[in-house]
Amino acid sequence: MVTVAWDVDDVLNNLMWAWFHEEWAPAHPGRSISYADIRENPPHEVLGVPLSDYLSSIDAFRVSEKACQLRPCPEILDWIERQGSGCLNVALTARPMDSLPQMSHWLFRHFGSHFRVLGVVPVRLRPGEPMYHRSKGEFLSWFGRVDVLVDDSEENIRSAKESGVQGILFPQPWNSSGETVEGTLRLLTEMVTNPSSDAG
Repeated sequence: MVTVAWDVDDVLNNLMWAWFHEEWAPAHPGRSISYADIRENPPHEVLGVPLSDYLSSIDAFRVSEKACQLRPCPEILDWIERQGSGCLNVALTARPMDSLPQMSHWLFRHFGSHFRVLGVVPVRLRPGEPMYHRSKGEFLSWFGRVDVLVDDSEENIRSAKESGVQGILFPQPWNSSGETVEGTLRLLTEMVTNPSSDAG
């Protein structure tokens, strides 16, 4: 059975979209920037703010009640409910440690009947916090059980492929996917049902 690792933020949920519309845009009413203009992640240069300001804002949003109430990506939730039992599903996130309790609660509240593993590659570690893996690719190489990674980061997809894991780039304005969500999930279905396929 194929094992699929799912990124959480901006794949299973719409974190950046919600942050942009509910936090950043209302606080900057004079800026004529749309979500589709976010061609980089992190998007601080696009937004015209220092990286530290963006990180402080998105990190605060991650632990907010608004983030806890995010709805799952409906297409993925539907795919998981219809086809998730045909593969093993794990989550793999790169987040600051402080926001992991909120995120894990969100994940298992919405996807808990299908997800049995949560892998973490923490970012911006504090002094004294151990670093076991520097990238998702390093984590996947250590874990050794994942066949496919679904992620919105091209860097994460590259590091996964370097570790022998197939990658599916989930469409977001900041990457070169060029696919729809539906087309992306069709590709995943092919990879799950036909593991010998070279798709992706």
